Amino acid sequence: MALILITNDDGYASKGLRTLVEVAKEFGEVVVVAPDGPRSATSHAITMNTPLRLHHYHTDDDGTRYFRTNGTPCDCVKLGLRVVLKDRPADLVLSGINHGSNSSVSLIYSGTMGAAVEATLSHVPAIGFSLLDYHPDADFTAARHYVRLILQEMLRHPFTDEASLNVNIPNVPLEAIKGVKVTRQAKGYWREEMVERTDPYGGKYYWLTGRLEITDDGEDTCEWALQHNYVSVQPVQNDFTHHAIIPQLKFLEEI
Repeated sequence: MALILITNDDGYASKGLRTLVEVAKEFGEVVVVAPDGPRSATSHAITMNTPLRLHHYHTDDDGTRYFRTNGTPCDCVKLGLRVVLKDRPADLVLSGINHGSNSSVSLIYSGTMGAAVEATLSHVPAIGFSLLDYHPDADFTAARHYVRLILQEMLRHPFTDEASLNVNIPNVPLEAIKGVKVTRQAKGYWREEMVERTDPYGGKYYWLTGRLEITDDGEDTCEWALQHNYVSVQPVQNDFTHHAIIPQLKFLEEI
């Protein structure tokens, strides 16, 4: 049986986290380390200037242990692997199930996927799961089904610790989902607006708003798959190097 560490970025009380734990228990021993509140859009942030607190708040009858922390999702992975599990190597890290999409460039900002990438930096395979429904009481029926199928297959087959999987599940009934597509990240950007407001003391403050603009109509992308009611499974690498332009920059070596 696998040893599975679970975290998220919506906080320890989220419905998505509870759903992921319930499914993961079918495949092994589960330990949960989650933020003590919402940490969405924290990407790969870690806590450096304040102490991290870790509180063991519950143990299920089957021995599943739950911890919460004041840190980020990445902090949760670090605490889980190095403090809670200590010398017991985890077989898999799962993050989610996120309430909302982490497709296209949203992946860059995602705390859900930040945690998954952090796990692979510690040589532990990882999967981040997201459901395209932001409602706190979202229906996770379809997500539960596909999380189970994906975990079953990924534990059955060799799984690299050099890449994580970004799994996004469309917000439609289970019977409307057509299957799974292995995808690439769709090109796009956030069309942002800083809404200016004034507080009761006359000081200005700002709310960041915006919408995702997709500039990529490729049928091999995460966005195409989701728009056509497929579950998108996107492999994510840790190497940020733009290898293709290295030859074009060789002139700099002549400086």
